[in-house]
Amino acid sequence: MGTALAVAVAIKGTGAVAACAAAAGALLLPHARARAVAALVALALTPVLLVGDLWDSPQIAHLRDRPAFAAAAIVAGLIVVAALAALLRRHPWLLPPLAVFTLPFRIPLESGGQSANLLIPLYVVVAAGVLAYAWNRLVGRRADTAGNGAGDPGPWRDPAPGRVEIALALFVVLYALQSLYSSDFETALKNVAFFYVPFMLLLRLLTSVHWSRRVVYACSGVALGLALLFAAIGFVEYATRHIFWNQKVIAANEFESYFRVNSLFFDPNIYGRFLALVMIGLACTLLWPRRTRSVALTSGGLALLWAAIILTFSQSSFAALLTGLAVLAALRWSWRPVGAAVGAVAVIGLAVVLLAPGIVHLDLKSSHSIDKASSGRFDLMRGGLSMFADRPFEGFGSGAFAERFRSREKVGSREAASASHTIPITVAAEQGIVGLAAYVFVLVAAFALLFRGLGALRGRAPPLRLVSRAYLAAAFTALVLHTLLYAAFLEDPITWTLIAAAIVLSRAEPSALRSSTRAEPARTRSSWS
Repeated sequence: MGTALAVAVAIKGTGAVAACAAAAGALLLPHARARAVAALVALALTPVLLVGDLWDSPQIAHLRDRPAFAAAAIVAGLIVVAALAALLRRHPWLLPPLAVFTLPFRIPLESGGQSANLLIPLYVVVAAGVLAYAWNRLVGRRADTAGNGAGDPGPWRDPAPGRVEIALALFVVLYALQSLYSSDFETALKNVAFFYVPFMLLLRLLTSVHWSRRVVYACSGVALGLALLFAAIGFVEYATRHIFWNQKVIAANEFESYFRVNSLFFDPNIYGRFLALVMIGLACTLLWPRRTRSVALTSGGLALLWAAIILTFSQSSFAALLTGLAVLAALRWSWRPVGAAVGAVAVIGLAVVLLAPGIVHLDLKSSHSIDKASSGRFDLMRGGLSMFADRPFEGFGSGAFAERFRSREKVGSREAASASHTIPITVAAEQGIVGLAAYVFVLVAAFALLFRGLGALRGRAPPLRLVSRAYLAAAFTALVLHTLLYAAFLEDPITWTLIAAAIVLSRAEPSALRSSTRAEPARTRSSWS
């Protein structure tokens, strides 16, 4: 029995590494045809890993007991993916709005006694996009076989990878390799199959299509529409005192003096994160208004979303929103007054905690009080740092934080810990200095890309391209801050979408456009002015 289990883990581990390597190849290989083949390989391996992981789940067991129904469901799914692929092959510009539309929607599935909330609608879009991309590269007459800009690349583009793509690929492949010695390989496999491989393919697709003014407006409109819809559902939850799902939130609302809502999201904090990112976008349009009559509508939308985010009672989301707004203010005016204001607030907050902790119901002499004030994060962070101190170089293996924390702290509940709620500590505990260096490389490369050339924003009428990049920089900064207080960095497709948009828009600089006149018609160049 033990030998069979070891063999099964070895096979799954090899498949996880192969899938991550193929997805990395879709980003980094030098030739367009090779990238297309790598994307297809990653796409084929991912459902195999998913089915293997979910094989004993109630959903898969139900399908195994009804083979005819399972076959019909598979055929129907393939038809949907094929039809969407045909649409995207003809109209690749639809890919970004469709991706944005499907980002928030998760479908719960049981796996190993735990609930996994899968982004199945997004997976469908990614699968269809990969098929459309591969068709263009492998079959289409205008496929750019050299992958270096020679000839007409058609509706799909394959720019040379930058440091961000290299950093992301390195982190994901390293994560898969370090899962091979993890004490909780199943969790690592979930992250690889559910998040990292599909999201790397999503990055490949989003950076391979042209983002015109129409695409940017479509993505913004879809995100705002979803935020308003989710806010309306959240208001209904608050009015009726009825939460649709997440038993943990339902139970907490029974004992707390306040009532938290999560709308259609599983977690109020992730719901709050989504609202905060959309609100940063609305604030961006107020700081650089392009139409005076839209100011009133934008202000009204901000007011509604502010009321919605309050009902999440998510402190991390409030902090992320304020961080994003501070970045926008610094880009609009100057870093100095914004930095001074942030520093003053930090000093006042620290003074209150040190001199009058009773005001915030905090006892600095009690670790239990600190842990309660931080919603359990203090003990998780302390445990994560202890794990890192024990294995500073290689860590305990990808995905091992929760299992090792429960074992070391003698905690029996599976829900007691899923991560340290501080991404750098989780990475350090699981992957050691090696993984932490890869994580820092991702952050440095992403921030360097996002903030490059944004000094011109202090003008009164910057082009839409720069305003869009200002939003991306502020939103990504807010998201990173949220991951330091909550969790889910590269496990959130929004992270990859923001990075992909930044890669595309950074390529749209006037100097770059002038150097590629053949590939970009004049009307495209002027659309970003």
